[in-house]
Amino acid sequence: MFSGKSEEMIRRLRRAEIAGQRVVLFKPRIDDRYDAADVVSHTGVRMSAVAVEGCLDLVSRTRGCDVVGIDEVQFFEPAIVDAALSLADGGARVIVAGLDQDFRREPFGPMPALLARSELVDKLQAVCHRCGGPATTTQRLLDGRPAPYSGETIVVGALDTYEARCRDCHEPGVDAIQLVA
Repeated sequence: MFSGKSEEMIRRLRRAEIAGQRVVLFKPRIDDRYDAADVVSHTGVRMSAVAVEGCLDLVSRTRGCDVVGIDEVQFFEPAIVDAALSLADGGARVIVAGLDQDFRREPFGPMPALLARSELVDKLQAVCHRCGGPATTTQRLLDGRPAPYSGETIVVGALDTYEARCRDCHEPGVDAIQLVA
């Protein structure tokens, strides 16, 4: 998070548009943090997108496109890997952006398979919210404390936030059920 992934993807898609290529950008429908339709970076850079339920919906809307962008790809089902490969085999340039690790520092969704099959990978780094160094992990916080890694989290009135953290500043969550009233 906060490394500029969406912003970089938008930059690349805009360059393709300038070159006269037909571009479409997708995002998972569940990602409505900043806007239900547009992809919006943390700094406010935005581009019109198509919110889709999943791979089948995405693939059905790519006909005639030269360049296909997919934001927050970690939230798609594993079939997104085959969908992206099929689009690329059909002549489209496919650009995806997403997190490779979840807040537990575990591989996130289909990202490991996408990374292994990609022809080009740019791993961007954020700035650690604690020390200012290069951050490659996401710290999930509940009321300012590291979120639990497993078990059910029941939090009443808790503020769920995320921070970019480096390896040294990332704190493991507690493996327990947490009840806060």
